[in-house]
Amino acid sequence: MDSRNKLPKENIMTRPLILVTNDDGISAQGIRTLIAVMAEIGEVVVVAPDKPQSAMGHAITINNTLYLNRTSADGAEIVEYACSGTPVDCVKLAVNEILKRKPDLCVSGINHGSNSSINVIYSGTMSAAVEAGIEGITAIGFSLLDYDWNADFNPIKSFVKKIALQTMENGLPAGTVLNVNFPKRSEVDIKGIKICRQAKAMWMEKFDKRTTPNGKDYYWLTGEFVNEDKGEDTDEWALSNGYISVVPVQFDMTAHHAIQHLNTWDFDI
Repeated sequence: MDSRNKLPKENIMTRPLILVTNDDGISAQGIRTLIAVMAEIGEVVVVAPDKPQSAMGHAITINNTLYLNRTSADGAEIVEYACSGTPVDCVKLAVNEILKRKPDLCVSGINHGSNSSINVIYSGTMSAAVEAGIEGITAIGFSLLDYDWNADFNPIKSFVKKIALQTMENGLPAGTVLNVNFPKRSEVDIKGIKICRQAKAMWMEKFDKRTTPNGKDYYWLTGEFVNEDKGEDTDEWALSNGYISVVPVQFDMTAHHAIQHLNTWDFDI
């Protein structure tokens, strides 16, 4: 394999190697904050989309070419690449073309907006973390419940660092990554960290149908988020009550509890 884009070997073992990515794009304030925090912990390499890729889920690029452009921000010495593809493409390229060894941690985010409940399915932020997990890398997706492009990430920096350090120290069960969501609160108003389950909630979608001047119909996706889960052990409850939610996410999508039931069906041919 062509290794011209790969990083030099020197000094990579002295500190943890941390891959940083996101779905809001390499210039987003969320990832800039995450890069700064991770640089306090280890050796950081950034591979992130060159433009916003929100709600891309686990999409990969197969019918178009992919480009990686070496870049830098604010005069930093951290190695950064802007990728023309999706968040998952970023992780795949980082692992196969940029990094000399498997990173000790992959962090994705910090997303502008939460990825709690069913949103984890659509999230490019979480799909990047899941892809890292599939590659055998310890991974975390971070999101803040604030959709503003100029959101203030400073109140959560200490918590991001604590969660990352604890994750590297203790490890995660095989086939698991973490989905971490922060409420929009000041640091002193955050009540703590709760290990949660994903709330049973969903989007009630609607499409705003419009017509162009030449008579062609087009649509804007809209909708309302509906949470009918009354449990106090969910990510939605935690965020609503001022807690950071931490949900372990598995990427084996087998419904193991349904296997016994399906085995009772008559499939004899």
